[in-house]
Amino acid sequence: MILKSLSLLNYKNFESKSFNFDTKINCFVGNNGVGKTNVLDAIYHLSFGKSYFNPVASQNIKHNEPFFVINGDYLKTEIEEKIVISLKRGQKKVIKRNNKIYDKFSDHIGFIPLVIISPADRDLIIEGSDKRRKFIDSVISQGDKDYLQLLIKYNRTLAQRNSLLKYFAINNTFNNDTLSVYNEQLSDYGLKIFEKRKFFLEIFIPIFKIRYEAISGDNEIVNLEYKSDLFDSDLNLLLAKVINKDKLLQYTSVGIHKDDLLFNINAYPIKKFGSQGQQKSFLIALKLAQFDFIKKQSGNNPILLLDDIFDKLDEQRVSHIIKLVNDENFGQLFISDTHPERTENAIKQVHQSYEIFKL
Repeated sequence: MILKSLSLLNYKNFESKSFNFDTKINCFVGNNGVGKTNVLDAIYHLSFGKSYFNPVASQNIKHNEPFFVINGDYLKTEIEEKIVISLKRGQKKVIKRNNKIYDKFSDHIGFIPLVIISPADRDLIIEGSDKRRKFIDSVISQGDKDYLQLLIKYNRTLAQRNSLLKYFAINNTFNNDTLSVYNEQLSDYGLKIFEKRKFFLEIFIPIFKIRYEAISGDNEIVNLEYKSDLFDSDLNLLLAKVINKDKLLQYTSVGIHKDDLLFNINAYPIKKFGSQGQQKSFLIALKLAQFDFIKKQSGNNPILLLDDIFDKLDEQRVSHIIKLVNDENFGQLFISDTHPERTENAIKQVHQSYEIFKL
């Protein structure tokens, strides 16, 4: 998978900007605030139909402009592909592949495999379970269309059940038959999602542990632990058991939307007991395991985005990541950094072709 060129129109801080990329390494250098991360985010946008850093779509339009357009030209298995994403204020976002509009955004997910490593990834450790569920869902969805559709159906049913609970509370009424329909649907979709998550982690965790050991060089024991209500009981039974609680809360308190992925080091939570270095190694190992998994599932080298890694990581970790591109099976790499000399010295170590863009 190769991104040959990128053009931006009214995207974030860019009025109009175009790039032609090297097939291996591409670096964006310049002072803080010039838009290096915004270029990487545009590339991410082309893969996932949304920003990695700002989920509010309209806020990615340049100030005082009515729309944005991102245009990417790719080479995938020797076939030319053009992806265009556009958004006008007050309208729905449009994603096109080779001038054909997608009926559903979900149909595009996984077509351009991509992994990003960014300082923002620390949210996976410090924030709530929602961030970690989204990580699991993102990795699985890039290679499993059925999984993504199950998530969409589950979340739609969940919203309907929650609306019904609110309706019961407002109108001081209750209808168990109507509620049971949603319970059965949630149970059906939830079980399938649970099984897919469980199967994914059985494959993913050993890959992650190998990556962590290679990066850290230490003897810590790291692990990912999947936590779900469905380990304890069938979801339909759980929903029936907590109905009084749900009626008071006016939302659904159990289900796979409450799942979590626990990050442990030496059997303790890394959030509380891991050093900054250990946490960084943990996150990089997590993302590189994601790269390995997606590559195996898709049969394509994912594009890898490295956002501001030189300022945030020590030389050992940066060196480990950069050396990955020495592997002839590795794909295209995009890097952002504030120091041109530091970037060039690092990438010269790997003897691959590269292009440096000064912003």
